[in-house]
Amino acid sequence: MRRTLRGRLTLLYGSVFFVSGTILLAFVFGLFWTGRSTRESVPVMDGRQVPGGAAIADRQHGNDLHTLLVSSGIALAVTGVASVVFGWIIAGRALRPLRTMTTTAQAISASNLHSRIGLDSPYEEFKELGATLDDLFERLDAAFQSQRHFVANASHELRTPLTVERALLQVALADPDASAETLRSTCEELLMLGAAQERLIESLLTLASSEQGIEEWEPLDLGVIAAEAVLVRRPEAERRGVRIDTALAQAPTAGDGRLVESLVVNLVDNAIRHNLAGGHVRVTTSPSEHGARITVTNTGPVIPDDDMDRLFVPFQRLHTERTRHPDGHGLGLAIVRAITTTHRAVLTAKALESGGLDVRVTFPLHPPAGNPTRPVGPGIATT
Repeated sequence: MRRTLRGRLTLLYGSVFFVSGTILLAFVFGLFWTGRSTRESVPVMDGRQVPGGAAIADRQHGNDLHTLLVSSGIALAVTGVASVVFGWIIAGRALRPLRTMTTTAQAISASNLHSRIGLDSPYEEFKELGATLDDLFERLDAAFQSQRHFVANASHELRTPLTVERALLQVALADPDASAETLRSTCEELLMLGAAQERLIESLLTLASSEQGIEEWEPLDLGVIAAEAVLVRRPEAERRGVRIDTALAQAPTAGDGRLVESLVVNLVDNAIRHNLAGGHVRVTTSPSEHGARITVTNTGPVIPDDDMDRLFVPFQRLHTERTRHPDGHGLGLAIVRAITTTHRAVLTAKALESGGLDVRVTFPLHPPAGNPTRPVGPGIATT
C-alpha cells in the first residue's frame, strides 16, 4: 500500500485526538474514583444508618462508574472517527498547493519549460517553494535554449567546411586537364580547412569540458601561465604587426591548470586576432585582495556597448571588422566565460572608447568551500 503524506497527517491528527481523549477520560475516571473515598459510604436517614446501606452505596457507585465508562468510550469512539474524517479534509486542504505544484511540474517537459507554477498560497512555505521551482524552471529553460542554439550553430560550423572540401574535391576530379600544381593547390586548401576544423573541434571540447566543472583543484601562478602563453604567441603577433607588452607579477591562485591555461591562451589569441595593424596588446598579472587577477587589453575597432554581451555567446560574431577573420569561430570569449564561471571567478569586460577591449579575470585565492565541481551561474560583468 502506498504511503501518502495526507494519510500520515490524517493518522497523526486522529492519534493525537485519541490519546488526548484517553488521557481526559482517565483523568475524569480518577476524579470519580477519588470522590468515592472522600464521601460517606453508609447512607443515613433521620440520623440513623440504613441497614445494608453500605452495600447499596457500593452497588450504586459501581453502576455510575460503569455508565460513565461506557458513555465516555462511545463518545471517544465517535469523536475519534470524526477527527479522522476532519483530519483527512484538513490535510487535503493544507496539501492542495503541493498537489498543484506536482501537477504543474509533471506537465513541464523539455519542450514546455516556459510554463510556471505561479503559486498563490496563504502558506509562506509553499509560496517560497513555488517561487524556487519557478526560478529553477526559468534557469532550465534558458539552459535548454542555449544548448539548442549551441548545437545548431556547432552543426552549421562543422557542416560548412565539409561542404567546401567536397566541392573542392569534386572540381579537381571533374577537371581532366588538372595539373600537379592545381592538385597541390587543392590539397593545400583542404589542409587549411582541415586545420580550421581541428581548431573548432578542440575549442568545442574545451568549452564542453570547462562547463563540466573541476575535479581537482591545484595551486597555480597566473604570472607563469601568462608568460608561457605570450612567449608561444609572440611570433603570430609579430606576423600580424601587433606589439605585445607584459607586466607579469606573481599571482597565486587555485584551479584546474589546463583550463586556466586555455583561458589565458584564448584571451591572448582574441586580443591578437581582433586587433589592428600596428596595434598593441598588454597582458598584466597581479595579486588581488582575494586572489589573483589577469588583465588583457588590446587595441582594435570600436565595439558598441549593446554588443558587449554577445561577445561571450558561442558562435556570435559582431558585424564589424573585429569578427571578419577566417580562423575565428566565435568561441574564444565563450570559453573564457565558461572557465571563469567554473572557477567561481569574476569576469569584467569593458569596451574602450578609442577601440579595442579590456578584459579582466579575478580568480579566488583558494578553492571555494566544499570544492564544488559544477558552475553555479555566470560570473561576468560588462561595463
